[in-house]
Amino acid sequence: MASDLLDAISALEKDKGISKEVLIDALEAALISAYKRNFNQAQNVRVDINEASGSIKVLARKDVVDEVVDPRLQISLEQAKEINSQYDIGDIVEIEVTPKNFGRIAAQTAKQVVTQRVREAERGVIYSEFIDREDDIMTGIVQRIDHRFIYVDLGRVEALLPASEQMPNEQYHPHDRIKVYITKVENTTKGPSVMVSRTHPGLLKRLFELEVPEIYDGTVEIKSIAREAGDRSKIAVYAEDPEVDPVGSCVGQKGSRVQAIVTELKGEKIDIVRWSSDPVEYVANALSPSKVVKVLVDEEEKATTVVVPDYQLSLAIGKKGQNARLAAKLTGWKIDIKSESEAGDLLLGQEDENTFDEIEPQEQADFNEELTEERKVETESETFEELKELEENNE
Repeated sequence: MASDLLDAISALEKDKGISKEVLIDALEAALISAYKRNFNQAQNVRVDINEASGSIKVLARKDVVDEVVDPRLQISLEQAKEINSQYDIGDIVEIEVTPKNFGRIAAQTAKQVVTQRVREAERGVIYSEFIDREDDIMTGIVQRIDHRFIYVDLGRVEALLPASEQMPNEQYHPHDRIKVYITKVENTTKGPSVMVSRTHPGLLKRLFELEVPEIYDGTVEIKSIAREAGDRSKIAVYAEDPEVDPVGSCVGQKGSRVQAIVTELKGEKIDIVRWSSDPVEYVANALSPSKVVKVLVDEEEKATTVVVPDYQLSLAIGKKGQNARLAAKLTGWKIDIKSESEAGDLLLGQEDENTFDEIEPQEQADFNEELTEERKVETESETFEELKELEENNE
């Protein structure tokens, strides 16, 4: 039985990735528990497992004393010297007390304890593996779906993808292979709990690291990401080497690199802009694909007023304000967008031509929404003259 037990431990070590030492410790603790429970023994005992021969012995540990008070825990000096003349007061003597039928009873009693310890050790191994993968990307397979979570198999653990972290433009089905971003790893009483996301900006960052070698090796740096998952994202990149084009590196030849990421994200549009320490240049870049005429900066309020051509106002604001919202999130600056004609009206009567009268954000939003609805500007092909004619007709 002992030989078979050691063979089973070796198999567990290979299959579960748990060291033999951990399993041996678990087995020894289980056998001690079994001995005390089945033979009504309360003395201090130790289990010795010989890995070479497979033999298992139970050894009672007794202190050598002058006068024995508790024979289960103590042994007289005279008795100890009969075993070995070298023993002295204060030493510990180990005496074999292995019962004849201990193997059968121990195997039955220890099974549950060993199983529990093995399960705990396995959980510890899995937790250690996945805590190192936090804030990283992994490929998983959708196992099942309910109203709260999508359960994604990551190999040794089943991760949870909450409804709030799912992309609105995606349909998930069992056996789908998807890339997920690990947001949180916790060690619970039921084992490691792994939470993943498809909407986290970190997913976009890791995808670019996979697709763009220059980002992976540090030649190109991702400075900021703003994302509205499933619809549109903006990413600001920078290269310290002036000979390296950070935007071109991310786009790839004929757009191959960014297209691979767009495909993975099921058609999510991605704007790649050049980062700059100059807020004027950075904000202008962030409003891409809209052209910018002028950017006025208020350092104290960390706010900017951006002037765009009249025919580009709708493009700069974006659908439901999305382009402006993402640009503000990307740069960390408040952005107030005005058309050239509006900016010209506001400048009349101002002594300082480098400042604009402030307009309440809600009034500005209402104005932009009204202007967008009236003009229906969708592309840059419409000219300023056409828009002027349209306004005259509306009036």
